[in-house]
Amino acid sequence: MQTANDIGIYISSAVDRYSDMIYRAAYHALCDRSYAEDITQEVFMKLMQTLPDFESDEHEKAWLLRVALNMCKTYNRKIYSHPSEELSESIASKERVGGSPVMEAVMELPEKYRTAVYLHYFEGYKIAEIAEMTGQNQNTVSSLLLRARKRLKIMLGEEFDDEDK
Repeated sequence: MQTANDIGIYISSAVDRYSDMIYRAAYHALCDRSYAEDITQEVFMKLMQTLPDFESDEHEKAWLLRVALNMCKTYNRKIYSHPSEELSESIASKERVGGSPVMEAVMELPEKYRTAVYLHYFEGYKIAEIAEMTGQNQNTVSSLLLRARKRLKIMLGEEFDDEDK
C-alpha cells in the first residue's frame, strides 16, 4: 500500500518527466495554449485518481498520451457540437509557433492529421503504436500521415521525402 507521500513523489516525478510532452501533444491537437495547459493538468489529475500499474516507462508514456488525446477529442467534440462565442474567440486568437514555416503549416492541418504527424515525427512513434494509442487501424494512420505529407507539400511548395515507418 502506497502512502500519500509516495503517491505525491510519484506524481511529481511523472509531471517532471512527461508534462512537456503532454502539453505539446495537447497543443498540437487543440492549437490553443490555455486549453493545452488545462488538458495537461487534467491528465495528471487522472493519473493521480487512477494510479494504474504500468508495465514499463514506455507503457506509462503511451497511457498518458492516450489520455491526453482522448481529452482533446472530447473537448473538440464538445466545443464544435455546442458552438458559442468562446469558439469564435478561440479560432480568432489561435496562437502559432513562431519562426518555423513547417511548424506553422503542421498547425494549419486538421486535428486528425496534426495528431498523427505529431506522434510520428515529434514523439517518434511507429504507425502500429499510433494506431494502438488512438484506437485507429494501422492503415488509417498510414493514410493520415500520407495525406498530411501531401497537404504539407502543397502548403509549403516543397518536395518532401516519402519516408515511412
